[in-house]
Parts: sequence; structure tokens; C-alpha cells
Amino acid sequence: QVQLVQSGGGLVQAGGSLRLSCVASGRTFSRISMMAWFRQAPGKEREFVTTISSNGGMTFYQDSVKGRFTISRDNAKNTVYLQMNNLKPEDTAVYYCAYRPRVWVPRSLPDYEFDYWGQGTQVTVSS
Repeated sequence: QVQLVQSGGGLVQAGGSLRLSCVASGRTFSRISMMAWFRQAPGKEREFVTTISSNGGMTFYQDSVKGRFTISRDNAKNTVYLQMNNLKPEDTAVYYCAYRPRVWVPRSLPDYEFDYWGQGTQVTVSS
């Protein structure tokens, strides 16, 4: 079992920045694993945002956040981060971290491919 606990988020003006954190417990990150961030805007389906490999050496981003969001991880702290810069109103959503103990792939995956989820964190960007 893996437990994911998120923190961060909040309300920010357009152009501002926020950082989300996701701490994993209950099981050490496997070398064969995939961490990702998803988000769900009101009235929309949950969508993939970004992912990072188990050693942090490789990342992949959804086109709409490239150049603005940065995913990183600190395996010593079992923590994954999402730094969000130049936020836009369309980034408003509940953000979720997700984990699956399977091989990392450099592409978007649907949410059903992930086994463990954080509790969700609201990010609201005002115009």
C-alpha cells in the first residue's frame, strides 16, 4: 500500500506561482514506478499534467503546461513536487498526484492506469 499526502495550492492571481508537494508513505518508491500529476477542472474529466521517472532523470509534460510547470522529486524524502509558474485562469482545477508501481513511460496516460492517489488540492487562478 502507498499513501500519498498532498500540500500546497491555494488562490493566486494570473501570472503568479504555486508549488504543490506530494509525500508518499507506506512503501519505498520502486525503481520501476511512475509518479504523475493530474488535474480536474469543474465539469471536466481528470486530465494528465506531467510525469517523472523513478530517478527523476526524465519528465514529460502536457503541451499546455510546457515551459510553465516543472515536476521534480526528492527520493530521500519520498516527495514529488509540482512547481507552477505563470499560472493562467485555465489552470484552475483540483490537482492530484498519482503513483503506479509499473514502468515509467514518456507519455500521457489515463487516470485508470494509476493505482494510488493523493487527496487532491485546489488551485484557483484569478484573472
